[in-house]
Amino acid sequence: MKFVRFLMKNAALANAPKHIDHFSKFSPSPLSMKQFLDFGSTNACEKTSYVFLRQELPVRLSNILKEINLLPDRLICTPSVQMLQSWYVQSLFDIMNFLDKSPDDHRILTAFTEALVKIRDRHNDVVPTMAQGVLEYKEAFGQDHITNQNVQYFLDRFYMSRISIRMLINQHTLIFDGTTNPAHPKTIGSIDPSCKVAEVVRDAYESAKFLCDQYYLGSPELEIEEINSKCQKEPISIVYVPSHLYHMLFELFKNAMRATVETHESSPSLPPIKVMLALGDEDLSLKMSDRGGGVPLRKIEKLFSYMYSTAPTPQVDHSERAPLAGFGYGLPISRLYAQYFQGDLQLYSMEGYGTDAVIYLKALSTDSIEKLPVYNKSAWRHYKVSQEADDWCVPSKEPLNLSVHRDSK
Repeated sequence: MKFVRFLMKNAALANAPKHIDHFSKFSPSPLSMKQFLDFGSTNACEKTSYVFLRQELPVRLSNILKEINLLPDRLICTPSVQMLQSWYVQSLFDIMNFLDKSPDDHRILTAFTEALVKIRDRHNDVVPTMAQGVLEYKEAFGQDHITNQNVQYFLDRFYMSRISIRMLINQHTLIFDGTTNPAHPKTIGSIDPSCKVAEVVRDAYESAKFLCDQYYLGSPELEIEEINSKCQKEPISIVYVPSHLYHMLFELFKNAMRATVETHESSPSLPPIKVMLALGDEDLSLKMSDRGGGVPLRKIEKLFSYMYSTAPTPQVDHSERAPLAGFGYGLPISRLYAQYFQGDLQLYSMEGYGTDAVIYLKALSTDSIEKLPVYNKSAWRHYKVSQEADDWCVPSKEPLNLSVHRDSK
């Protein structure tokens, strides 16, 4: 019997390219925060969610699988990327098993939810595993501008796709597993319809402060200011995913604290980290200001690059949860969380003084719509770009010796 199952599994895997080609012809269907919220709070129907996800998840998985195949061959062949591809293909087949099964059978719905939990667990280490694959490639073959450009383009889309897939899975499993979160009884899946932003700021600050105190034996204080143009006396709240906001803030606090402590290590006191929250008609803006010495302008964009990290290379042990620290992916992935619902994360730095990090989020749930990558000819062309001559002068590192030109006349 085991041998028969082995043959059937291998026959199915042999058909993987055909299924991936089929589903990748469809574009993902982006949902708004309001759609997530309305469905989960008033129209929660497990059958409807089941029918939607068994079609949508294969589309999202297949779209990004097609892009993995456009990466440089030597990157695709790294052990980490091979493992990651196998996870995605297996998850695709796990969902396809339900394509012809009736939503009217309660046992099928239960099995589907269990399959989603299994897929989510399988993909827990996707970020560090792909990061390890990039490291394996860099160590073996070095870097070049075109490859860096392609990898940056791909990883932004790959990790955004992962965020969206986990969002769909979490909404279904949290809403239909029959339990409520006692810590957050009013949440709809992972969405808080009245997310108090200052509370999330304080939670993220306390977590980062704990780490900072352990490592540096001290940490800067926090000052928060709220400006609610809609209702001045009320604390700012929006419809949002608290875990996404926490992820962004925790990363920014870690960076701000480290920079502040190291810049003022000989000072008797540390300048505080200031956070300003401002709610307008369209945007919620969060500005975190530190006095950590700042970053040169030429390095700002590198801070969002997956191929650039000053941290020591961590070793991934796939028998345990792989570490994210050390890959230098904190800022680029935080920016993706902000962009996922049409927001953004930007850094403004003054070298010699400090840095302002600004998170922009949509104030209205109707404007907060998933930003999803789609595989098409435009995406394909991004991977086929060739090296061209720069159409701007590239400044020399050495100043031109004008006396040589004078003497030659």
